[in-house]
Amino acid sequence: MKSKFIKILAIVGGIVLLNVLASFVFFRLDLTEEKRYSISDATKTLLENLDKEILIKVYLDGDELPGGFERLKRAVNETLDEFQVYGGTNIEFRSINPNAENDTKKREDFYAQLMKKGMQPSRVIDNKNGRQVENIIFPYASVSYEGKEVPVQLLKGTEGRTAQEKLNQSYENVEYELANAIRKLTLKEKKKIGLLTEFTDLKPLNFADLITSLQERYDLFIIDAKLSPTFQGLDALILPKPTLPVDDSTKYKIDQYIMNGGRALFFVDGLKVDSVSLEGTFAQPLELNLTDLFFKYGVRINSNIVKDGASSAAIPMVVGNMGDRPNIQPIPYRYFPVINNFGKSLITNNLDLIFCKYVASIDTVQAPGVNKIPLLMTTPYTKVLNAPALVTYNEARTETNQEEYNDGVKTIAYLLEGKFESLYKNRLLPSDSQYKSFKAESVPTKMLVCSDGDLIVNDLSPKTGNPLPLGFDKTTQHIFGNKDFVMNAIDYMIDENGVIQARGKEVKLRPLDKLRTRDERTKWQIINIVLPLGVVILFGVILYMLRKRKFAY
Repeated sequence: MKSKFIKILAIVGGIVLLNVLASFVFFRLDLTEEKRYSISDATKTLLENLDKEILIKVYLDGDELPGGFERLKRAVNETLDEFQVYGGTNIEFRSINPNAENDTKKREDFYAQLMKKGMQPSRVIDNKNGRQVENIIFPYASVSYEGKEVPVQLLKGTEGRTAQEKLNQSYENVEYELANAIRKLTLKEKKKIGLLTEFTDLKPLNFADLITSLQERYDLFIIDAKLSPTFQGLDALILPKPTLPVDDSTKYKIDQYIMNGGRALFFVDGLKVDSVSLEGTFAQPLELNLTDLFFKYGVRINSNIVKDGASSAAIPMVVGNMGDRPNIQPIPYRYFPVINNFGKSLITNNLDLIFCKYVASIDTVQAPGVNKIPLLMTTPYTKVLNAPALVTYNEARTETNQEEYNDGVKTIAYLLEGKFESLYKNRLLPSDSQYKSFKAESVPTKMLVCSDGDLIVNDLSPKTGNPLPLGFDKTTQHIFGNKDFVMNAIDYMIDENGVIQARGKEVKLRPLDKLRTRDERTKWQIINIVLPLGVVILFGVILYMLRKRKFAY
């Protein structure tokens, strides 16, 4: 009896000791294949360094959410639980059901408050008990810090994908969207971005959405190249849709900025397209004095226009008359490719479609030490028009001849990484005043070259003259992923160990085999219901027999 008591006491003491030791040692183990319950090291660091409380309100809540939204809600709650592990008492979150209020007037007033903050509801039709029921869902959260609040869109997915695929993309993006909002609010020291606009004849209003988005996250400077002796000190430099030649002095400054580790983004057209008419106009070569610079860095923007016969935006065209009025219909315009073919990169992961206009193809050339990563690509069904290229609106009326669109996939944006060689290597003499500070080879750095200057240009409203959102298509009223592409690229290039790493999360869809579930339904019901019960019963019988034998006289 005494030995049994000592044994029980030892077991209890061991359990207590184990719990005491566990309070000093913290670890979490995620056994899922894609690490769906883990967050990135950058997010952990962001949360551990919080100095004040962050309040997160999640409006994706309710008793009867459709299945896909219920899964997204669980993903949000699981992610926020993980945030609390690393943020401690500085992370507080609440789940709010926008439909909880029974009073119709109060509920609609609450809807109006959320919409005023930029949260637009999704109307989802669901089948319940054989009836169609409309659900109003707000797939949003809000993040508050020191009196500032930003909305976070939780439902984001690529156009053209199924509802299940869009929800899965949203699932993958939850950590990044929430962490990015926290970073935006808690940022103490902003990176410096330079916008080199003096070589474009477009107005600041044409870059209004880009400028506003950059100012939210960074210190933005409009650069005057003539007054700036150097571009050093900037974390990134953007050259947006130049239409005028870049002078040699500025080109040298760009080269040396890159040689000293600067990050640069170039959005440069291959051809100059003036106002297009129904009959057409000829697109001419665009001389920007940048060809030799890009060539030295490993790419060449060709003097051509790529037409995409399989994926393009639409323009309104008169296709006939309806009574005494013209019948206007949206017709695919192959000079406006819609990009849905992305290279593998954190920049393009889970990115929405990209809306482009009059793009050129980019070729790569030899540049030792430079890794060239394609980011944006057309479909294989393309037709390339070399300069001078006739561009006409009437072309939209013609059918796509598949035999003509056989030029294959064309890349229109490259990410270049590595050590670059200066264009001016072996050109400067020791007597030159710039010789002492000159660098012939860069430290490891990055740049982005895109052959569509319009990708970062927002249109203006024809009624008010106010800027429209970047990537907004007036014909379909859809906002494409242009702005996300640019902001992701800047994040990746200047904050490579930042929360952009959270975009690498991938959660695989594992749908059931519909044919097998139909044909083998009974077998799997037996395996999942009868077999576990049989194992439990068998274990009980064996245990009973062993006890009977042990205590039999």
